[in-house]
Amino acid sequence: MGNRINKKLKEEGKLLSIYFTAGYPKLGDTVEIIQQLEKNGVDMIEIGLPFSDPLADGPTIQQSSTAALKNGMTTEILFDQLKDIRQSVSIPLIIMGYFNPMLQYGVEAFCKKCQEIGIDGLIIPDLPVDVYHEEYQETFEKYGLINVFLITPQTSEKRIRFIDSVSNGFIYMVSSASVTGAQSGFGDGQQAYFQRIADMKLNNPQIVGFGISNSETFEQATKSAKGAIIGSAFIKHLNGHGVEGISTFIKTIR
Repeated sequence: MGNRINKKLKEEGKLLSIYFTAGYPKLGDTVEIIQQLEKNGVDMIEIGLPFSDPLADGPTIQQSSTAALKNGMTTEILFDQLKDIRQSVSIPLIIMGYFNPMLQYGVEAFCKKCQEIGIDGLIIPDLPVDVYHEEYQETFEKYGLINVFLITPQTSEKRIRFIDSVSNGFIYMVSSASVTGAQSGFGDGQQAYFQRIADMKLNNPQIVGFGISNSETFEQATKSAKGAIIGSAFIKHLNGHGVEGISTFIKTIR
């Protein structure tokens, strides 16, 4: 069976992906959030595994991470919450987290557990592509997991080509070199960067993340990319309106 991510990427149209922090607003919200997102037409979900020292996260995601850890979220608890997720959800699910919790759990054990649950891919911002390629790629592939790498406007063309050659799903295109957070619109520099990457004709489609919060930024980001990821704006909405408010939020995007 082909990976759900690859199947989704072949579908017509632009993909909407949503990121949320597992264990937030409440420890037990994980499954309901995932089910609600699928029900409201979201194409793919990034489940954030909270970690106490996030590198690239803006204040909104950091605050949700801290709250989720206070709520008691751990790798074990997340895996336990997700154990039956494939009985009710069929869209691609990706776990996004830092490498430290994976190492503590054991990389192979973590990957095996992901396969058992039906997780399709991982995004590990602090795992360098070279290290992955040399030490972990075989393990990830053994368990059918797609690893997704981030590129920024500062990433050299040579590096992007290398990431493209190692990737077998999509490339996470960071819209700006700053931390995550919702912006009101993308300037000319951003648009030029989107176009420059599109012109590289990479093998892997790109999905844009960071700074997408409404239909305008979603449209701008997906003009030349396959899809976009919304994180901070969704978490802010959850914070204010809870799980019940999910459909209202998705309707503002498309």
